[in-house]
Amino acid sequence: MAKMIAFNEDARRGLERGMNTLADAVKVTLGPISTELSAMSKPVETKEQISATASISAADSTIGEMIAEAMDKVGKEGVITVEESNTFGLELELTEGMRFDKGYISPYMVTDTERMEAVMEDAYVLICNSKIANIKDLVPILEKVMQSGKPLAIIAEDIEGEALATLVVNKIRGTFRSVAVKAPGFGDRRKAMLQDIAILTGGTVISEEVGLKLEAATLDLLGKARKVVVTKDETTIVEGAGDDEMIKGRVNQIRAEIEKTDSDYDREKLQERLAKLAGGVAVIKAGAATEVELKERKHRIEDAVRNAKAAVEEGIVSGGGVALLQASKKAFEKLKLTGDEATGAKIVELAVEAPLKQIAMNAGLEGGVVVEKVRNIEAGHGLNAATGEYVDMIKAGIIDPAKVTRSALQNAASIAALFLTTEAVIADKPEPKPAAPAAPGGDMDF
Repeated sequence: MAKMIAFNEDARRGLERGMNTLADAVKVTLGPISTELSAMSKPVETKEQISATASISAADSTIGEMIAEAMDKVGKEGVITVEESNTFGLELELTEGMRFDKGYISPYMVTDTERMEAVMEDAYVLICNSKIANIKDLVPILEKVMQSGKPLAIIAEDIEGEALATLVVNKIRGTFRSVAVKAPGFGDRRKAMLQDIAILTGGTVISEEVGLKLEAATLDLLGKARKVVVTKDETTIVEGAGDDEMIKGRVNQIRAEIEKTDSDYDREKLQERLAKLAGGVAVIKAGAATEVELKERKHRIEDAVRNAKAAVEEGIVSGGGVALLQASKKAFEKLKLTGDEATGAKIVELAVEAPLKQIAMNAGLEGGVVVEKVRNIEAGHGLNAATGEYVDMIKAGIIDPAKVTRSALQNAASIAALFLTTEAVIADKPEPKPAAPAAPGGDMDF
């Protein structure tokens, strides 16, 4: 679509005439089309709809079904990650509770040597926003926990020196069970995640910034969890004892931060934190026969997960380029534009035909004929390229996330506007292909 807008003949002629407002004129149409797309979208209410959306994106119904299953288990705000597997096929692994990517500091803390895990049942959780090295700072709270008879999970910036040695020696002797884990993240993000853990477990972050010192810590500052499982690389906190209202408040706070941020990276990290508190974590493990096939399959699954989440966020619309074409028709019928704006609208009107035209051409049909037919048939109906029939697209399971359709249009217009207002573009010159070598014996006489 960006190409159709930026390199349209009307756009070129307009710029030659000095029509510098053409880029703005193109953008004028975006709002009305987006509004029509929103009006067309239908909320995703069933597991089957999520499966259909993901299946189309991944071109694989098995992948679609697994993504729908994962979203059903962890909720719309849960995290779904995709990992490479050494085994062939697909596998879904669900994690209850909060999980973060930090493991035990010392393998001597392992309680299950077969699985190489440190498992703490009905444990206290000490959360500290500083390094712990001096055993004198740790002894007072250790004595209190030992008297309770419960194990202790320590999450701190770092645990080292004699403090770590004391924990290891007590574990080996069977005097006291504990596990030490480095806090996840860095800087302000680490502080925020420690606070998340504290709220989830009903504890308090011990930090000198708020006047709390480790040597003066009491049991009521510690969090609690039904189970803490720590591996070499990950820590999972199951059923923290945090107050439901406080957890809900923290979740709402993170949601507000997601709305405010302009950074995609920050938004992604905030969504991960939100999922750890409000949803859960699902891991789809993908395997394949070759390395190349594995990478390609993993990327398809990741794209399908994003599309499924987008469908849940803003609903679904008819796929196959139908929604875009029919939404633009409705929008342009309502717009009364003149001059440059009318020219910009005409350019966009032609550009939104591109996806459907391409689908028709791929199916061996005449693009222009298909576009004209779809533009004038019942709303929501379009071409099923697999059968060549015109059907109700949503009923036939040919759907797209409304968010993806809207974003595609906005991104295309943004890129095109950049080209239209650019004086010059620097591009790599294609290298000439070397001539094919002469056939052996080509100069010999026979």
